[in-house]
Amino acid sequence: MSRIILFNKPFGVLSQFTGDQQENTLAQYIQHKGFYAAGRLDKDSEGLLLLTDDGKLQQQISNPKYRKPKVYLAQVEGLVTEEALSMLRSGVNLKDGSTLPAKAKVIDEPKLWKRDPPIRERQNIPTSWIELTIREGKNRQVRRMTAAVGFPTLRLVRASIGDWKLDGLQLGKFRIIEDSAEA
Repeated sequence: MSRIILFNKPFGVLSQFTGDQQENTLAQYIQHKGFYAAGRLDKDSEGLLLLTDDGKLQQQISNPKYRKPKVYLAQVEGLVTEEALSMLRSGVNLKDGSTLPAKAKVIDEPKLWKRDPPIRERQNIPTSWIELTIREGKNRQVRRMTAAVGFPTLRLVRASIGDWKLDGLQLGKFRIIEDSAEA
């Protein structure tokens, strides 16, 4: 039986247990031994990070060939247009190749924890929120996709990976579940 840690990673925390002295790492939040991150969530992003004690499961979660859907909530600069959403849904050309088509829609501002530090806000530029579902994991992909269609990401929160969801998990907290089947 595999064990999985669902962790709500705060902004500014590395998705690893070691780092430079001044960097925040998983070790400050999770003291359980034998768990390894299944995929990454960059330092500037928040939300669901999965860790497991099962190498095979770790591979199934993080390897792009399994195409696990990952849902992100992105606060972007500007009012998102239908044209931009259509581009995201068709796949976006990035420097390292085209992305797969994504599911993309505008959403109301989600009820989230306050980010520390808060995002930069400009008086004359509104922001909007989109929900984006991708099935691959290029480095900083969501940020690069939204920027490529003219709406830079200001805040990025991963809400789910496959069937695993944040489901009210408080910021900086985790829960351990046992997993007997693929999600």
